[in-house]
Amino acid sequence: MLKHWKFWVGAVISALFLVYALRGLDLSQVWKDAKTANYWWIIPGVVAYFIGVWVRVWRWHYLLHPIKPIRLRTLWPIVVIGYMGNNVYPFRAGEVIRAYVLKKQERVSISASIATILVERIFDGLVMLLFVFIALPIVPGLPAWLRETVIAASLAFLGALITFLIIAARPATSRTLYQRFISRFAPISLQAKLLVLADRFMDGLSSLTSFRNIIMVFFTSVIVWLLETVKYWFVMVAFNFSVSFFALMLMNGVVNLATTLPSAPGYIGTFDGPGIETLKVFGVDPTVAAAYTLVLHAALWLPITLLGFWYMAYESFSWRDFDEAIEQASPDAVVESPVTEGDLAQMPAHSGEW
Repeated sequence: MLKHWKFWVGAVISALFLVYALRGLDLSQVWKDAKTANYWWIIPGVVAYFIGVWVRVWRWHYLLHPIKPIRLRTLWPIVVIGYMGNNVYPFRAGEVIRAYVLKKQERVSISASIATILVERIFDGLVMLLFVFIALPIVPGLPAWLRETVIAASLAFLGALITFLIIAARPATSRTLYQRFISRFAPISLQAKLLVLADRFMDGLSSLTSFRNIIMVFFTSVIVWLLETVKYWFVMVAFNFSVSFFALMLMNGVVNLATTLPSAPGYIGTFDGPGIETLKVFGVDPTVAAAYTLVLHAALWLPITLLGFWYMAYESFSWRDFDEAIEQASPDAVVESPVTEGDLAQMPAHSGEW
C-alpha cells in the first residue's frame, strides 16, 4: 500500500487539511482539554453508532434483494469488514472489500454490489446536504468555502442520482446505448468483458425502479445519519461546551462531505479540519473544538475497526485477500481480466425491458 501513488496523494491532502486545522492552536491546551473530558459519555454514543450500522446493514439488504435475498446476520460482518477497510485503506477501498467478501460468501457479482454501494453513497450524500440546509438558518455566518462546497456537492449528488434513476427506469434503452458505445470505442478483445460488467452494474441499480424503494432507501439513510449525529451529541456532552443538535447536524454533514475527498487511511485531516472549522463558526473555543473533533474521530474510527479486525479473522480473510481484491478492482485489472464461462452464463438474456 505504501508503494501505491494513491496512498501518497491521500497523505498529502490529509497533511494539508491537518496543517490548516491546527494552525495557531496551542496543542498543549488541546491535550489538556482532551484529558478533562468525561469519557463515559462515549459509551452510549458508540451504542447509537452501532444501531446506525445495523440500519446500514438493513438498507444494503433492501438494495440487494432484487439481485439476491441475503439474511441480515450474513450481511452484518460483511458490512463491518467493509467499514474497517475504509478506515485502514485509502480512497474508500473498503467498499471494494465489502463487494469482494459478498462475492466470496454469496456469489453476488462485484459489479452489481458496487452499483448498490454507489446508490448508498449517493443517498448518504443527499442526506448530508439535507442536514446542511436544515442547519443553515441557525448559522451565524456561513464561510465562503462551506457555501461553495455545498453548491458543488449538491450538483454532483443530484446529477448522479438523476443519472442512475434514468438508467434504472429505461434499462433496455440504457443497454442499447452502452452496447453501441462499447462496440464503437472499446477494443474487440475487451468488449465481452465490458458488457458483462455493464450488465451486472445494471442489475445493481434494479432497486431504483420502484418509487417505494427510493423512499425506503432515503428514509433509512436519514435514520443512519441522525443516529450518527446522536453520537456527536453524546461526545459533546463529555466536553465543556454546548451547541444545538442542528449545529451538530451541520458538522456531521460538512465532515462527511469532506471525507469523500482522497485522504490518508481513516480520513485523517479531511474529517478533522472541517469539523474544527464548523464548530468555530458557532463560537466554540478553537482548542476545545480541536480536542472534541479529534476524540470524536477516534470514537468513530476505533470501535468499528476493531470489530472489523475480529470478523476478518473469524471469516479467515487475510490482508493479501483484500490487497488482491483492490488490485482486481483497478481499471487496468478490470479491462485486462478475461471473461470466464461463469461470467457469460450469468449474463441476463435481454429482450426488451428487464
